[in-house]
Amino acid sequence: MPELKYSSAELMIINAARLLRDGDVVFVGVGQPNLACNLAKRTHAPNLVMIYEAGVIGAEPERLPLSIGDPTLVSGALSVVSMYDIFANYLQRGNVDVGFMGGAQIDKYGNINATTIGGYAQPKVRLPGSGGSQEIAAWANRCYIMTPHQKRRFPEKVEFMTSAGFIDGKGARQARGLRGGGMLAVVTDIGILEPDDSGEMMLAALHTGRTAEEAKANTGWDLKAASSLKTTEQVTKKELRILREELDPTGIYLKGAA
Repeated sequence: MPELKYSSAELMIINAARLLRDGDVVFVGVGQPNLACNLAKRTHAPNLVMIYEAGVIGAEPERLPLSIGDPTLVSGALSVVSMYDIFANYLQRGNVDVGFMGGAQIDKYGNINATTIGGYAQPKVRLPGSGGSQEIAAWANRCYIMTPHQKRRFPEKVEFMTSAGFIDGKGARQARGLRGGGMLAVVTDIGILEPDDSGEMMLAALHTGRTAEEAKANTGWDLKAASSLKTTEQVTKKELRILREELDPTGIYLKGAA
């Protein structure tokens, strides 16, 4: 049987989709997290409820939405409300199970930087900033992120904390009044990181053919590995077909992705 060929982006999207549970209420972003949520809904989680920041609840898009305000999100949705209602009456009340995050850096405690590289006052790079991610990180019951496993993306401490993970250790979130569960998984092209009992991100699983040494060499702190390191399940033909033929047939997010 010929070996399946897929990109690192497809590998991350598929493994992120598998983290979602049937019936989850998910705050969906655009781009690759959008693909992960729609893939989960078409496979193992048909009752997934997708919420978009613009105010769409229970979206059933017929095609891949290009932004949080894409008209395809409205057709067939359960409800359309204001952005204020989404954040105040759904997210902050604890009605959102999962928030998908994004950012340029993530540190050893799952904190995210999406604001600046090289200092806030005179940055080398000015990044897009928070959007709604600060609130999502604070209040969603679970948070996930997908990112390539590169040393520059995994510093020991972020240069600017846009979105809070476990801040400086377990208990720090609650001490600052943040109710949500924090960063519970980081999906990379090498494996999956999860927090240990102290809130420090550790290597919990590897993708087939990758090693713990690779993960450690591409991390800016002394990355610990779980005593029972898992191997993620193989990518399937069905998952790839849905991604390539149904969700992103024109390659908006997949074409050219490494």
